Amino acid sequence: QADKPKGRGHKLAPPPVKECALSHGLPVLQPPILKTDEVYEALRAVQPDCIVVAAYGKILSQRILDIPPLGCINVHASLLPKYRGAAPIQWAVLNGEKEAGVTTMRMNAGLDTGDMLLKSSRPVPDTMTGGELQALLAVDGAALLSETLRRLEAGELVPQPQDDTLSSYAPMLQKSQSPLDWSRPASELHNQVRGLNPWPSASCSYEGKCLKIHVSRVGEDGRALPPGTVAALSPLTVVCGGGTSLELLEVQYEGSRRMAAADFLRGHPMKVGERLQ
Repeated sequence: QADKPKGRGHKLAPPPVKECALSHGLPVLQPPILKTDEVYEALRAVQPDCIVVAAYGKILSQRILDIPPLGCINVHASLLPKYRGAAPIQWAVLNGEKEAGVTTMRMNAGLDTGDMLLKSSRPVPDTMTGGELQALLAVDGAALLSETLRRLEAGELVPQPQDDTLSSYAPMLQKSQSPLDWSRPASELHNQVRGLNPWPSASCSYEGKCLKIHVSRVGEDGRALPPGTVAALSPLTVVCGGGTSLELLEVQYEGSRRMAAADFLRGHPMKVGERLQ
């Protein structure tokens, strides 16, 4: 990817892949688009046996896909054909999946539609956030890619077509997904908190300001109170839909730092019966 502004000075900073490549004396190309003849000729001149794509975000044209004799391989962080697209990890958590994983595939002109090569999977505890799962699957993906390349070169892999009838799409996350709808069941809101951690974070409104929820837990059955009502303070418990409740464990008030809900309450003493929006 291209260098991006970083820090208070907004100075251009290279992505980690570029830093690693340059430290090993490897040439780096960062074309803003891939459709030019110059990019095609530069890739063809390398005479690659295989091209690997990981979280790149750009579509490779058919003529680029045709360059390497062993094909172009994509490392995708889902158990394909489920969760094709830009944010498979986060959507797996948002949807409460109990299992997630990584798939290597031989790329074609479609969006994550190529024939599958290898898969690895791991359980997803109901306490795990999208960020935590992403860190684990990054390691899993590196190991799976190494195995894929070794076995591909040895001619040991038989590509498996995806069943399009089982496919689903995982679009990019949006800030508009942040607000919690307290009329929904607590289990769904808990998955929203986990899936949107670390970005864009689930949120609600308290005294007209944004209150981000970073860590939560499904509580015991909710009381017969309207959704959004504070039912208890230790832990901070909010009534949700369907007679359920959600415990808010770690929060961040607008203009403040991230902190335990108990610490937040010391500076903002809520009362049982108050409503969060």
